Amino acid sequence: MERTLVMIKPDGVKRNIIGEIISIFEKNNLKVITIKKSRLSKDAAKAFYIVHKDKPFYESLTDYISSGPIIVMVLEGENAIEKVRKIIGATDPQQAEEGSIRKLFGINKEMNTIHGSDSLESAKKEISFFFSEYELISAE
Repeated sequence: MERTLVMIKPDGVKRNIIGEIISIFEKNNLKVITIKKSRLSKDAAKAFYIVHKDKPFYESLTDYISSGPIIVMVLEGENAIEKVRKIIGATDPQQAEEGSIRKLFGINKEMNTIHGSDSLESAKKEISFFFSEYELISAE
């Protein structure tokens, strides 16, 4: 079983579509291990997205992510990272597959409603950014 981090971005939280998004993952055999609502400071947003620091969208992305509450969760399942990436769709909602979360709910390339880890290495790093080991113990 693999674990990955998923973040519902400020536009998704503001539009109150949290439950709809979670149900899509659950219907695809992904289990929510832990979940919380948070709000990143600008500095925390910069730290989370440090891999993009040299890209032209870094400032606007970190402004946006720190603009309101987010939902962060750890999902678990067979090939969770790959499965989540397919479910969320391409970064640009206009280019995302029909039925993907970004196609259904994304507003634009930046306000695309959701983030999912893109590799096992990223997942481990991103999960530990938001959650302690204690929070990741399965209740089963």
